[in-house]
Amino acid sequence: MIKKTITILLFILPFSLSFSQEKPDEKKIIQELSENACKCADSIALSNRKKEDIIKDVHECIDKYTGALQLSSLLSGAEKLSETAPEVNGKKQINLTFNSDKNSKQYIDNYNKLERYLMQNCESVKKATKTTETNYDKFSKNEVAVDFYQKAVEASKKENWKEAIQNYEQAVKTDSKFIYAWDNLGICYRRVGEYDKALNAYKQSLAIDPKGKMPLQNIAMTYIYKKEYQKAIDAYNDLDKVYPGDPEVYYGMGQTYFSYLKNSEKGLDYICKAYRIYTEQKSPYRSDAETIIGHIYKSMKEENKVDKFNEILKNNKIDFE
Repeated sequence: MIKKTITILLFILPFSLSFSQEKPDEKKIIQELSENACKCADSIALSNRKKEDIIKDVHECIDKYTGALQLSSLLSGAEKLSETAPEVNGKKQINLTFNSDKNSKQYIDNYNKLERYLMQNCESVKKATKTTETNYDKFSKNEVAVDFYQKAVEASKKENWKEAIQNYEQAVKTDSKFIYAWDNLGICYRRVGEYDKALNAYKQSLAIDPKGKMPLQNIAMTYIYKKEYQKAIDAYNDLDKVYPGDPEVYYGMGQTYFSYLKNSEKGLDYICKAYRIYTEQKSPYRSDAETIIGHIYKSMKEENKVDKFNEILKNNKIDFE
């Protein structure tokens, strides 16, 4: 791929204008561009699609507006450059280089700014990243079971967990092979603190489909709620056996080691691994991993372990500011 740069020449008459008054407000620009990217995300189809395709669409919405933020950032920096810029015919000449290479630091920095803002403020992006894949092979063909399932879904939307549980139980009683009903039953049990029943529901789902990602992930989460952290680590290792190299494994283990086992170094190493994969996948989850890295930095700084923090980042080939 050919890397392209565009040089923008600005000529400024000395003392003829106050650049600080003319330069764009970066926060306002980010907000405006993010609103446009969020509208783009509104149109992303979520039903019956692979998660990787949904994430790709989110990336394209962010990418669409990154160039405009790059240009705005360059213009915002022109004031500082004007202080040392050479004069040509009584005018100061400033060279601003716009790098269109999407692997360039300039592009990546601006892309990440939009992504962070959207992950915090755009409901469409949040919904897209949280959407689970729909596989109709995991649905029941029994109309009675599906009717109970739909009633349970509606009850869940209202956070009426007791009613949801009753309907999911009827769904799996009607069709014991109804995978999504078992999965959601487990989630509802977890919501009301019935953790052992939740684990049983997830295991019933895995007995039908041993590669079920939802129950594999949720078993680990349930052990965290039970404060059985080593079992949570073991469950993430089970997930890794089925989905080797999946960033959710590293992200979950990193959170568990840092937040619950109070092992900042192990937590950081796993979160760094998740961060690198999310970045390669152009996944918005990258910003979540970045946030945790920031928390770990504060913790390790308090423990006088900044050198160790930098060493772990270096070993994972991450340049984190």
